[in-house]
Amino acid sequence: MQRRNFIKKSSLMAFSVSAFGGIHWNGINFVGDSPTTTDILGPFYRPGAPMRNNIISPGSTGIPMNLTGKVFSENGSTALDKALVEIWQCDEKEYYDNASDDYLFRGAVKTDKNGAYNFKTIVPVPYKANPDNENSWRPAHIHMRVSVPDQQDLITQIYFKGDQYLENDTWASSPRAINRTLEIVRNDKGESEVTFDIVMSKEFPLDDKVYNRITGLYKMEDESNIEFIKSDDLLFLKRNGHLLEGLRYIGNNTFEGGVGYPKVSFELLEKGGTKAVISLPSKSVSGEKFLKYKES
Repeated sequence: MQRRNFIKKSSLMAFSVSAFGGIHWNGINFVGDSPTTTDILGPFYRPGAPMRNNIISPGSTGIPMNLTGKVFSENGSTALDKALVEIWQCDEKEYYDNASDDYLFRGAVKTDKNGAYNFKTIVPVPYKANPDNENSWRPAHIHMRVSVPDQQDLITQIYFKGDQYLENDTWASSPRAINRTLEIVRNDKGESEVTFDIVMSKEFPLDDKVYNRITGLYKMEDESNIEFIKSDDLLFLKRNGHLLEGLRYIGNNTFEGGVGYPKVSFELLEKGGTKAVISLPSKSVSGEKFLKYKES
């Protein structure tokens, strides 16, 4: 169900319980102890962004903005010290730097003892995902990945109220994104500012020996090559060399993407082989591993 219809058809109480569990409306904003909802990784994530809180590139003409917040454990109240917060976004010209050594508009920080993080960036702009398709506009957004021991890595996005493309975007219009659609305000210095507090979720660890069995290159029945790579407690999916999704373990030899799909189930075959089944809402495709990595 799209978010606009969800809001129209739901009372506030039903909305808060069914969409976010313990989150409720206090008259000003949503509060509670439910984990921050996930979102798609997108095709522009680059591991290894520089440790810096100012990601505004020299010469940028974008509107400066402060992004601040705190990171909490799954109980919603315990601040997490030294959580790694990575962000990435397009520049004011709708461009993602996915190749240069400068990692433009990308950066990472670690939270302080109070769980606080802050970045200096610019107000992001909408961009057309397909230059030839007028219906492919994505609303302005900032991508985030948060990593900390004993908590499930989080991949999500934040959106901004008033964006004309929110309702037409599959991910931004989802009920899951409502508490990640934020107001840009002016602080006491007259600067644009957004605050986004994050509640992590409990980690369900998977034995490293299992990761050694499932990571590697797979030849799929549609002739594509899929690579699975372990990163902290996530399993990254590459298709034909392009990083597409970060998958979290949900049990029963199955991983899922940020919005519940794709789902990837693994079967450990006799004689040491491994089969992967990738399921999307419209189809599924399977394949077997043909190249494994050396165990560490």
